[in-house]
Amino acid sequence: MPVRREIDGIGSPEALSHALEAAQYLADNELATAAYLALALGKPLLLEGVPGVGKTEAAKAIASTLGRQLIRLQCYEGIDVGQALYEWNYPRQMLAIRQAHDEYVNVYSDQFLIARPMLEALRHGGDTLLLIDEIDRADHEFEAFLLEFLSDFQITIPETGTVRAERRPVVVLTSNRTRELHEALRRRCVYHWIDYPTPAREADIVMARASSVARSTADAVVAAVSRLRQEPLAKPPGIAETVEYAEAVTLLAAQGADWPAAFRRAVGVALKDQDDLAFLAPRLDELLTGAA
Repeated sequence: MPVRREIDGIGSPEALSHALEAAQYLADNELATAAYLALALGKPLLLEGVPGVGKTEAAKAIASTLGRQLIRLQCYEGIDVGQALYEWNYPRQMLAIRQAHDEYVNVYSDQFLIARPMLEALRHGGDTLLLIDEIDRADHEFEAFLLEFLSDFQITIPETGTVRAERRPVVVLTSNRTRELHEALRRRCVYHWIDYPTPAREADIVMARASSVARSTADAVVAAVSRLRQEPLAKPPGIAETVEYAEAVTLLAAQGADWPAAFRRAVGVALKDQDDLAFLAPRLDELLTGAA
């Protein structure tokens, strides 16, 4: 795959960073560089990080910035090739055969083909961004199939022939690192680890995504969430929860709640696990109201 200095009007990491900011995604220099290199080199971008740091949102923002249709394949335990690639609509095929009587009917035409995300990405190629979300939840067999797909960007449907992407789609994979990915998959990608942003950057994200929130509130909410993340929680609040928490606190304060009460009453927006709430209950006021 030849190196392209510019793709879809993006000619540098800095240009991509500015474009992502316009799409309300604040990318640091390292992420913008990794994403730009993946685009320029024609390689998949592999984003790893704990849940909630913005991996999926990064893929969505890249698709929006490039003006490409986002096609999302959500991985899960037990996903197979048929669910990711294509399936034949057997009930419709059988109905067509019954209705045809003695006439010939081609039950392997496109009207009976159910295209899944990977086939859709091949068909529309350069107009799409294929997001393979949480690849670490799929099994090793599916990962092996994915290696072949990413090598050739083509698949063979036995009944109809080969489907090949005329222009390769942009591909972004995300992983929460619940298991190690195969080394061969990593070698095919440009890699970047996304961590929680610095408090100042996270407050910037809150301000970019929640227009009704004051900067002082954003700083206080980020401080509170940072304290919560330092605890051994089953489900630490992600960046999206930080934004929603800031909006919730602002809403309750506007309705007359004092700031400590607003922080306590809105905590269900940030913490969404009963065990975590029970664990923090004796110290919750201390953790939240100190920031407030």
